[in-house]
Amino acid sequence: MKEKNGPTMGTQRNGITKESLILSVDVGTTSIRCHVYDKTAHVRGSATAELVPLYPTTGHVELDPDALWKGFTSVVKGAVQDAGVQMGQMKALGISTQRATFTTWDRRTGVPFHNFITWQDLRAADLVKSWNRSCTMKAIHGVMKVLYFLTRQKRLLAASLVVFSTQHVTFRLVWALKHYKQVSQAADAGNCCFGTIDTWLLFKLTKGRTHATDYSNASSTGIFDAYQMCWSQSLCSLVSLPLSIFPKVENTGHEFGSTDPSIFGVSIPIMSVMADQQAAMFGECCYNVGDVKITMGTGTFMDINTGSRPHTSITGLYPLVGWKIGSELVYLAEGNAADTGTAIRWAQALDLFSDVEDTSTMAYSVNDSDGVCFIPSFSGLQAPLNDPKACASFMGLKLSTTKCHLVRAILESVAFRNKQLYETMLAETNIPITKIRVDGGVSSNDFIVQLTADLFGRKVARYQHREMSCLGAAFVAGLAVGYWKTREELKKLHSAGDVFCPKGAAGDCAASQYTPILQSWERALRRSMYWYKQP
Repeated sequence: MKEKNGPTMGTQRNGITKESLILSVDVGTTSIRCHVYDKTAHVRGSATAELVPLYPTTGHVELDPDALWKGFTSVVKGAVQDAGVQMGQMKALGISTQRATFTTWDRRTGVPFHNFITWQDLRAADLVKSWNRSCTMKAIHGVMKVLYFLTRQKRLLAASLVVFSTQHVTFRLVWALKHYKQVSQAADAGNCCFGTIDTWLLFKLTKGRTHATDYSNASSTGIFDAYQMCWSQSLCSLVSLPLSIFPKVENTGHEFGSTDPSIFGVSIPIMSVMADQQAAMFGECCYNVGDVKITMGTGTFMDINTGSRPHTSITGLYPLVGWKIGSELVYLAEGNAADTGTAIRWAQALDLFSDVEDTSTMAYSVNDSDGVCFIPSFSGLQAPLNDPKACASFMGLKLSTTKCHLVRAILESVAFRNKQLYETMLAETNIPITKIRVDGGVSSNDFIVQLTADLFGRKVARYQHREMSCLGAAFVAGLAVGYWKTREELKKLHSAGDVFCPKGAAGDCAASQYTPILQSWERALRRSMYWYKQP
């Protein structure tokens, strides 16, 4: 990144220099958060608004664009007010957003043609199923296998195994073009804009002057070619997506424009937009090859820094652009488990416990789970198993089973899935792990983090900062305007947190203790797979 040596970090008003601050907003799955950061990365003011998903019909999960916009502007104003400062003191704005949630809108008016279609939406499931079974996909797989046999290029082997997913934008966008006449008509007339949440917010904040995204968000859609670093012309041609609707892809640390003065009373430079998991990676200061970040929220997202080259996976790890800042391009390999916080909230709804904070104590109150295994698979199983038909289940229930045993089994299952993803990363990337950081709401559970450290046989660190996506977007924006000078400076800004060391010598005692429990859990896992019949 080109560093800017600007004037003193302050704003002149009536001859008095006022402190400059960095504003950052994170649009998550269930809430929008805004923090105001000072030079020490201390949160000076905060505000939160709830995001309420809409379920218009079975399998459809949407967000109201107007409600999202209202929530976004309200948290910005609320955080600045909470900080007791003025909007004019905001040096830059950074934005982090949930990934693969999109809408389309009229290029002239900015009015959306439909609600946001979220990453959880299943309306394109039949399309995905049809394409994965199609002769076209079989032909593509066959050709790629032959090419791999001839060239031994791993990328071709991965292409011979790839299947479409509802979590990616591709077929949800195909569905929208097919079912919303306004969208297809506007696309034909060159008047349709497509965008994930970050793109739409940029368009709104700049009054239509900016139709753009960054590489981290683009690479998370499933339509972007992370190897060629552009929207995939071959994929768009294959599934009939018009390239004209896509936003320009810019660096992660880039001057995307400034907020229109009519919105917040002043113009604030928008200096970063990032996908949430990549932003969390940057916020954790995982800047080196082999650094690992585990975010445990609604789902678990485990990312490893793979450096300047994308990792080609044959087990379901996804190659993503972590960030592109100046000439620096950093890739990540990501594996995820969809049902982490989901499983814990489900258990709370069943009155297994009243307060989430009690779960760690409940798990430690018993020596083991009494042979009970829980499979956290409400949304199927992701890498390395990749089975959308797996079911969530308890196995090994006995008359002696108590609530504490059930809770321990649920928490253990989160750590067991962490171990699966971790071992997959080790085997596939062949990259030595340098450090492991955890964040997200579920990371506050000491039992899960300690067991994860035990099973990995490695130290796992948890900073006091928990809003890593927000912090990461703030860090990138701050570096872009010279508010912070170097990444070494950023590393020093993290408050000391907790370090979970594996029990025993290199974790051998704890890991060996769990060997039979893991074996039972893996047996239960296999029995939960392929449960739902294909319609």
